[in-house]
Amino acid sequence: LEENAIIYHFHDPELIPVGIMLKNKGKKVIYDVHEDLPRQILTKPWIVPLLRRVVGVGALAVENLCARYFDRIVTVTSTIADRFPKNKTTIVHNYPILEEFAVTNFKPYQERDPLVVYVGGITVIRGIKEMVKAVELIPAEWGVRLVLAGKFSPPVLEDDVSAMVGWSNVEYLGWQTRDEVADLLSKARIGLVLLHPTLNYMDAYPIKLFEYMAAGIPVVASDFPLWRKIVSDIGCGLVVDPLDPQAIADAIQWLLAHPVEAELMGKRGQEAVIKKYNWNTEAQKLLGVYQSLVK
Repeated sequence: LEENAIIYHFHDPELIPVGIMLKNKGKKVIYDVHEDLPRQILTKPWIVPLLRRVVGVGALAVENLCARYFDRIVTVTSTIADRFPKNKTTIVHNYPILEEFAVTNFKPYQERDPLVVYVGGITVIRGIKEMVKAVELIPAEWGVRLVLAGKFSPPVLEDDVSAMVGWSNVEYLGWQTRDEVADLLSKARIGLVLLHPTLNYMDAYPIKLFEYMAAGIPVVASDFPLWRKIVSDIGCGLVVDPLDPQAIADAIQWLLAHPVEAELMGKRGQEAVIKKYNWNTEAQKLLGVYQSLVK
């Protein structure tokens, strides 16, 4: 209120009451739905399993009622957008900012060490245990190192994962700045995005997939229909069953054993991001939403 803005744009469901109060003050309010909240609730470990569906239905009802009160809805996928009024909903994909990956000190691909990276929140449902098990299954002579950049959630998960045999092949960096992430990816051979097959993830566009592509490295991704189409159409990596550590290990080994093909995959992914999957193309949609509200 002190800011006295014309437009307020928020993306946390817990701020819905604040959005309503701002709307009551005559402000223009945008609700940014970047997660499929009702589906996401179904996987929340801190909610009693028997109550998750009830809570999810309640969240859906609250979002639907409040969304009709707000001026605009911004979502990241068509699946989420279908839940809201078409005349006030805009899809703005969460694609990478090209400038963040324009590093000048990158190492030529085929001269890089066999570093396999994962960037993002480190959780069970995002495949941390399968990734660590996979590097354990790769023969030692490959010298593969799994580099993790992010935070464990919950923190006690780090104790559990670090007790695994494959942890000896892991380098844990913790949280990294955007510049540090770009530098890490410029030295990596492969990027992993192995989220578990939950309803919330299977229809999502994971930003880390496109960040790996922007950095010019091939990906090993979960074999979800949406992701498979992107990866296969572009030819930027391999898709596997994210719950199968051996399949993950086999994909990593194949990419390391075929460096020329792997480098070409990385280049195709980078070209696709430059042409289509970048924030510059999406920003104009968001600016258009703001301009329509000002008018």
